[in-house]
Amino acid sequence: MNEVVGHYVDYEMSSPLQMARHSAQIKPLGVDLARRGLLLLTTCLRVEVYGEKFDVESTDIEVFRGFPHKVVEGPNAVAQRLAEISSGAKSQILGEPYIQEQLSKAVGLLDPDLRICRIARLAIDVSCGSRERQRFTAPFNYDRIVYDMIAEQLGGSVVPDRLYVIGAGMLGRELVSTGPGKMFRSTVVVTRNPKNLRKRLGSRSKIGVDMMRPGEIGCIPEPHSAVVIATADVNAEYQAVLQDALLRLAPRIVIDLSSIPVLQEAAVARLNYVTMYDQKFLQRIAENNKYLMSKLPQLQSDIQTRLLAGGIP
Repeated sequence: MNEVVGHYVDYEMSSPLQMARHSAQIKPLGVDLARRGLLLLTTCLRVEVYGEKFDVESTDIEVFRGFPHKVVEGPNAVAQRLAEISSGAKSQILGEPYIQEQLSKAVGLLDPDLRICRIARLAIDVSCGSRERQRFTAPFNYDRIVYDMIAEQLGGSVVPDRLYVIGAGMLGRELVSTGPGKMFRSTVVVTRNPKNLRKRLGSRSKIGVDMMRPGEIGCIPEPHSAVVIATADVNAEYQAVLQDALLRLAPRIVIDLSSIPVLQEAAVARLNYVTMYDQKFLQRIAENNKYLMSKLPQLQSDIQTRLLAGGIP
């Protein structure tokens, strides 16, 4: 049997912004590579491919395009890395909760009979238990960072108006029903497909969420509102529409959680615009990681023990 391996490049081996741009270019290959028996994991911070050694090596030029990358060899090492990724141990924000769903979606494209699929599913299952036992959960995840930044801007003397969440993806849907939205009079989800969003929100659509199309934002200025951009699906046309709408809205703060910032420099000068690459954001990430760093060795050891006990395929 051909050896199972993984090849990867992540934000620690390149600048986060450069990594995000590369990941966005490679992400569309996921379905095609899955048909070829390969697991492609692309997030804003990583590009990784796993499978049989010969097949993985044949994708290097296609997937990494000159990026120096590292190799993980053997089912034990592959399972360990995937479990650590799934647990948030390899995230820029240690313990963040969204990576597991991203990995699960990537695995879901594979033939379930493939060895790499069985290894990845075991890794995800083990990571859930290890993460819970070691309490490896980010106190400053994206939701909390957004909440703190908005609260800091609004202060105690301002009555909050509306929270606009741009994007109907995983992160956007979470922001609708967690901390940030609770301090505002109402929450608006901005989406190009409101009907589809209602289905994806399910029961959360009953908590008083309004929906708007991008062009409907900013009929009047709302200086006591805030905007969170939580989408990576932005082409040039959509970028222009959003930029014009936000300039009309003139909110108190715009927090851009996109891996590739959405607004152009000309618009940024007229808005209080914060991205994940700004010092304000990075300081909170550092606080989170300082808190969880001491738990990292125990988490990794727990994962290793549970993987071996579970019998790696």
